[in-house]
Amino acid sequence: MKVYFIAGLGADSRVFKRIQLPIGYEMVYLPWLKPVPKESLAQYSLRLSKSIVENQPFVLAGLSLGGMIAIEIAKIKKPTGTILFSSVATSQQLPKRFRVAQRLQLHKMVPIGLLKNVSVFKRVFTSDTKEDQQLLIDMIKACDAAFIRWAIGAILQWRNETIPSPLWHIHGLRMRYCPLNMLIPPMPSTKART
Repeated sequence: MKVYFIAGLGADSRVFKRIQLPIGYEMVYLPWLKPVPKESLAQYSLRLSKSIVENQPFVLAGLSLGGMIAIEIAKIKKPTGTILFSSVATSQQLPKRFRVAQRLQLHKMVPIGLLKNVSVFKRVFTSDTKEDQQLLIDMIKACDAAFIRWAIGAILQWRNETIPSPLWHIHGLRMRYCPLNMLIPPMPSTKART
């Protein structure tokens, strides 16, 4: 069974490098697409979902922004399960400061370079290894400014109340110690159904 991984904003597939799936599962990364101007998160997710093989059961796993996209894809593609890492399942779960930023249109005023510098600065104070800190810093620096600007706007405009089932939601320190083989649904039986 394929497990499709979607990275968070400012990240790429390398963020999942330590994840080991149980035997019988294949890790597939959905790479970012260039957004279309004024494209919603739902519209973007629909385009991204075209890489998913639909005639086989699959699982979605998304980190942060990737989790929100996984939710949108789950609404149209019906995965066997959806896993969110440090993300939200509904727009109501977004922090209140996001709603304030949306009303004030702050995402259009704040320079992307400043946002990237703040993100890089925050990495220095995490408990991550030096190698992981550097990896995340490299990803943030390489992230396209236009993509960041679109993504922030799309997040602030996102409206979703649908929670797919089954859903596993992992936050904080639990991410480091979570055995994915306990989350991912068992492989479907190869026996013929009667």
